[in-house]
Amino acid sequence: MIGKLKGVVDSYGEDCVVIDVHGVGYVVHCSVRTLQALPAAGELATLAIETHVREDQIRLFGFQSDVEREWFRLLQTVQGVGTKVALAVLSTLPPADLANAVALRDKAMVARAPGVGPKVAERIVTELKDKAPAYADVDPAVARLSGAVEDRRAPQAVADAVSALVNLGYGQPQAAVAVAAAVKSAGDGADAAKLIRLGLKELAR
Repeated sequence: MIGKLKGVVDSYGEDCVVIDVHGVGYVVHCSVRTLQALPAAGELATLAIETHVREDQIRLFGFQSDVEREWFRLLQTVQGVGTKVALAVLSTLPPADLANAVALRDKAMVARAPGVGPKVAERIVTELKDKAPAYADVDPAVARLSGAVEDRRAPQAVADAVSALVNLGYGQPQAAVAVAAAVKSAGDGADAAKLIRLGLKELAR
């Protein structure tokens, strides 16, 4: 199995690059984001590689980093997500933003990727929620509260505060983050009115 390629960029296709390694040209399929980050033809490039072996073909997928490759693998563990959809998601969101979106259950962010409908986006954030914290820079407490709001397990005051902020036009993930920060500063016993007030201060920062 090929895990890494280092060679000269020979040419580009619509969704792939040909890397010349000592006279052998490897066709590597990449996300749009990865293709844009690669150098011009004739220059040296290094890609982390995921090798897919089928009965009738061998396909190579290339990534800027091991983390991006890991997300490519994780995405395909979700029902309905194959290589095409996984690359579309990684073309739209860099790994850090994807990790944060999953940690915060931000379905709308994931659904921005071409070919990813609301149902697939929901499956992605639901099925990968336990794996995202390792890659996200979101406060674990915020991620837990966002999940509790999404699953309707949050305390009533918290749920009411998030609902109020959503009614004011903020997205649910944004509102959940703001209210989580409010809970952290005001304490678990704060009422909805206080959480809304502190949440709006957070959002205004």
